[in-house]
Amino acid sequence: MNRAPLPPDLIGGALGIYERYAPLFWFGVRNTLLISLSATIIGLFIGLFFASLKQLKIEKKDLLFVRIIKVVLRVIANLYIEIFRGTPMIVQAIFLYHGLRPLLGWTPLVAGVVIVSINTGAYMAEIIRAGIQSIDKGQYEASRSLGLNHVKTMIFVILPQAIKNAFPAIGNEFVVNIKDSAVLNVIGVSELYFQSTAVAGIVFRFRDTFFITALIYLSLTFTTTQILRIIEKKLDTPEGLVGASSSSANNFFGFKRKGGQS
Repeated sequence: MNRAPLPPDLIGGALGIYERYAPLFWFGVRNTLLISLSATIIGLFIGLFFASLKQLKIEKKDLLFVRIIKVVLRVIANLYIEIFRGTPMIVQAIFLYHGLRPLLGWTPLVAGVVIVSINTGAYMAEIIRAGIQSIDKGQYEASRSLGLNHVKTMIFVILPQAIKNAFPAIGNEFVVNIKDSAVLNVIGVSELYFQSTAVAGIVFRFRDTFFITALIYLSLTFTTTQILRIIEKKLDTPEGLVGASSSSANNFFGFKRKGGQS
């Protein structure tokens, strides 16, 4: 049974296409959100790691071997950040996917998560570094004088505050990933843009199809931005993230535990 032709106008055509192919669009939305959220979380931890490496301090008491190790680690961190911030993600996607696929045998979706995570990690490292630099240096010195080593000082004193200060930028990276995940269509990831291209190829109505796509992307980014603003306001209250204190050791990110002490 032949379907009725789509209306020629933009709105009518878009509604007709959406009615017929909504499952394809929402499959793409699911993968887009899965990749974006997973990559943002993984990228945050990658960023924390490399930001911490960049903050390694060479101390007078360090042995020569330790000093060399610290310098090497800082160089590695700088190279990673500069390479992945200085090259387009679409190039990274093609290079990493086709370069490592014979060794890893990964699916496009898994490769997409890994690629966006690595790319995001480079930006997160700079975001976290800026957050670390916003913390009063006296807190680091005071923590060291109390007997905490560099690692414990970073984990229990500096990073919780740095994450709070950097939260708007961290949230913005998630929004950016929702949009930038579209480049993964070049390696066959069935995200929203890929699915939209498939639908447009079926109906030969690119204008109408990508009008739907634009509205979906706009809805995703607008909704995400509003949710992040609500969370940001929560974190700015005394009940949100707390500053460095003795409780930080029991409460890594500063959130109060229900039924317990902060």
